[in-house]
Amino acid sequence: MGRNTRKRRMPLATKAVAASAALALGGGGLVWANFYASAHEKQPGRDRTKSTAAQVATIKCPDVGQQLTDVPRNARRGVAKELALLDRQITDAYTRLAETRQAQAGDTGYVDNAILGPLKSKRVATLDRINININRAGGKAPQGLGGLARCEGVPVEQPDTGNGGGQDQGNGGGQDQGNGGGQDQGQDGGGQDNGQDQGNGGQADNGPVADDFINIEDVQPNSRNLPNGLAANGDGGSTGSFTTECGTNENELRNSDNVIVAPGVSNGAQHQHDYVGNQANTAFASDEDLANGETTCQNQGDRSSYFWPVLRIQDGTQDIDQGQPGGGQDGNVGKIVEPSEAELKFVGNRTSDVVAMPTALRIITGDAKAFTNGLNNANTAWSCTGFEDRQVTDKYPICPEGSSVVRTSAFQSCWDGQNIDSANHRTHVDFVEADGSCSNGFQAIPQLQVRLVYDLPAVQIDNGQVVNPFAVDSFPDQLHKPITDHNDFINFFDENLMNEMVDCINSGQDCQ
Repeated sequence: MGRNTRKRRMPLATKAVAASAALALGGGGLVWANFYASAHEKQPGRDRTKSTAAQVATIKCPDVGQQLTDVPRNARRGVAKELALLDRQITDAYTRLAETRQAQAGDTGYVDNAILGPLKSKRVATLDRINININRAGGKAPQGLGGLARCEGVPVEQPDTGNGGGQDQGNGGGQDQGNGGGQDQGQDGGGQDNGQDQGNGGQADNGPVADDFINIEDVQPNSRNLPNGLAANGDGGSTGSFTTECGTNENELRNSDNVIVAPGVSNGAQHQHDYVGNQANTAFASDEDLANGETTCQNQGDRSSYFWPVLRIQDGTQDIDQGQPGGGQDGNVGKIVEPSEAELKFVGNRTSDVVAMPTALRIITGDAKAFTNGLNNANTAWSCTGFEDRQVTDKYPICPEGSSVVRTSAFQSCWDGQNIDSANHRTHVDFVEADGSCSNGFQAIPQLQVRLVYDLPAVQIDNGQVVNPFAVDSFPDQLHKPITDHNDFINFFDENLMNEMVDCINSGQDCQ
């Protein structure tokens, strides 16, 4: 699959998180109805522990996009549209799974015959079109692409996938993103309710649930390195920083597109993004559109686009996207919360100088499908103000009174020196090695670190139920798990400002 899949160091997980987990991170989710059962949760009048032991809880499909590492440039837009269609097919299959529980109970072959079979047929046709797109452009599709059509039903009880450790992000600051153990997938079943019934979590049957949260004071301090730890304290290389002020999305610019992974596809992300910086970012924006777009950044030389999935409070209320694509239609409900702070900071490399990023460079960090894909590309850091030496990857933090929720993303900081993107949006950039260097001839570039702070109502766990839960938007099948958090960046610094950033970082200054 390329460089992004090579085995990375797996650091020790946070003990407090590991101790709280009932099941290892599994491989699936369910739209609007989730039938994972916790080993300890009960609700009045019934014991949910083994109530659905015979049911298929979810559907797991291969992530085709990550297999496509060599797609001719003039075929990528067509392939991206087909990949977005694969995502929609999965969503539709999950929806059908959720809506047909009674039929499944009376027919052991129902899921295979009525859900998985038709889904495979649709995927075969879509994969054939991907093959045609690639071949017509003079490329060669990966051998065995058709073998990725088959999806599988995953039972309620999940085996350990062996993904107990997280990706070492080695980001010039030695950030350790080790997953602090597994997740209990406990949720009650049921149909779509658009979040009005709080049930076993803020979005009832689409998460989050009690086991997705942990008290930050129960997390081991200093259990992992902070994003800029080694970058700031290294004994060589480039130790400066450059901060750009672009606001907190006061304009409320949001959409459910993703011009990087699904150009030309409306609602390609199936969840809402906050945008700061460039104001022209939609699925249909060209590089020329972005280069000429207005910016919220104080320095008008920064027209870069910074975007991430929105955070919502699931309190039973709705936002303006109720029932709309990317919102309630895709299982994302609740009040969208604007960050109170959004720090966009670029830092150096502890072993070498950095070089300028090319115009229109695209970087995605984290994996919006980490719940089903596993942790290879997961890159999540959740914490609380005043406790930022304690970070978790697979849990949302419960912060004490007076403390705010913090999301931190540290981007890849090694570039192949040639490409502004790659077919799977991963292999043209990479994280640094354990010693802070870039491997395989890659060059060090300024590393973007995004720190978002949110002032939220206090979360409480009351008799297994979440009071005032919050969650990031996600694909419906990802159940709003914290491990799916991700962040996106497209570079549109003008040449002069980018050169100023590089000079500042390489000379050890802190600039803005």
